[in-house]
Amino acid sequence: MDQEEEKDFYDRLRKELAESTTWPSDYLYKFIVTTDDDKIQTINKIFDNSGAVIESRQSRKGKYTSISVTIHLPDPEAVINYYKQVSRIEGVISL
Repeated sequence: MDQEEEKDFYDRLRKELAESTTWPSDYLYKFIVTTDDDKIQTINKIFDNSGAVIESRQSRKGKYTSISVTIHLPDPEAVINYYKQVSRIEGVISL
C-alpha cells in the first residue's frame, strides 16, 4: 500500500470509528502472523503496559498464530496509532 492509499485507509477508518462507537471504548484487534516468536513478542511489546488483554492461538498445523488484543482506548486516533505500530512488523495481517 502506498502512502496515499494508507492515508485514505486510515482517514476512512477514523471516520467509521468516530461514527460507530462511543469513546472511550474497548477495541478488539485481530492479527495473523506466521508462528515466529520474535514477531509475536514484538506485538506483545507494542501493547505492553497498556492494560490490554492479549490472547494467542496457533493454527492446527502450527504454521500461523492468531493474536487477539482487547484494549480500552480514548479515541479513534489511539486505535490507528496501534495499527500503524503493528503494521511495521513484516508479514502481520490485520483483520
